[in-house]
Amino acid sequence: MKPNALHQRWRLLAAAWLMSSVALAHAEPSPGGASLKDIFNAAWARQPQAVAFPARHEAALGMERAARALTAEPATLALTAKSDQWRRNEGAAEREWGIAAPLWLPGERQRAGLLAQAERSALLDTLEASRLRFAGELREVFWAYQRARLEKELAATRLNHTTLLSNDVARRVRAGDLARADQHQAAAALSRAQAALAHAEAGLVRARAQWRLLAGEVHETLSAQAEAEPAGEFEPSHAALAELAARARVAQGAADLAATRRRAHPELLLAASRDRGAHDEAWNGKLVVGLRIPFGGAKHDAAIAEAKAQALEAEALLALQREQLKAEAEIARAKVASQRIAAQAASQRAELASQTRGFFEKSFALGQIDLPTRLRYENEAAEAEREAALAAMDLSAAISALRQAQGLLP
Repeated sequence: MKPNALHQRWRLLAAAWLMSSVALAHAEPSPGGASLKDIFNAAWARQPQAVAFPARHEAALGMERAARALTAEPATLALTAKSDQWRRNEGAAEREWGIAAPLWLPGERQRAGLLAQAERSALLDTLEASRLRFAGELREVFWAYQRARLEKELAATRLNHTTLLSNDVARRVRAGDLARADQHQAAAALSRAQAALAHAEAGLVRARAQWRLLAGEVHETLSAQAEAEPAGEFEPSHAALAELAARARVAQGAADLAATRRRAHPELLLAASRDRGAHDEAWNGKLVVGLRIPFGGAKHDAAIAEAKAQALEAEALLALQREQLKAEAEIARAKVASQRIAAQAASQRAELASQTRGFFEKSFALGQIDLPTRLRYENEAAEAEREAALAAMDLSAAISALRQAQGLLP
């Protein structure tokens, strides 16, 4: 590959990353590839929260059904039998069977139903918040993986360029145009490029392993897609806020329910009994209707106080989290703005360095400058183009972090 073609490849790499970020649009995945959204959905399906959600949702529905029941707790069947068989054995006996049904306290059934509904709603909000947190982990590992891929590609391109320069110097040394010391300097530059490529390949192995651990598989055809920059400000519908608001509603519902449970449930007893005094007496039938009313106590007062404390704590936590998320969104947006300026500046610097390198490349070919000067400007241009490509990727990563801060999924 000719040096000019390599220069063009460096510029295309930097320009591609910058344009993908400035365009602020989702790129279409390559044929056979997968989008970040598809990978997120597939990876989320493997997470424990996603696997356990159907069972938790069914449990929440069961709590709602329990709140609609006629009795506060399932009724119990009572069977008793009495006899004098073990002592006098005169035939005295008594048989009793009945049902004891715990009754709802005043207002308890309604508040239990509201609490069950709040808990089921909170389950959905918690799921969305878990999805958002997982999206943050996936985004972080995704951009680390993409950066490692870019570092490796840049290092490989730089090695190819250095190899061509080293071969050119060796040819000119054989022709007597350059001293053998120049060949040693070119060989040293080649060794540094080889070491840089080896270091980049090791970094890519680590990043690929982390990506595979989180995403389940490595998608080599996945390109680093620039997510669309959100135009609006921080939205109060953030999943983390919705989760805390749902917890606050559950805590308040639990406090309201605890306020109605100042004592244990009263019990209604319906029973029938038969008894006789001796063998020669007839059985007598009876109908028993009873009501057991328990008294309150300090135990229930402590439960009410604890429920109120949890409700107050949830409300305070929600207010703090709202301010924290707003601050994080503002910081993320400021980082996007500064990173965009840095990417544009790095792109301009890379363009100027590339042009300067072209001038000194021609001068070196004509013998107007020595090899150290040629290598210095070569290194400066290569580093400038590397910084431009990485700065463009950092802009894409900053936009992705802004979307995360505003509660937007991939």
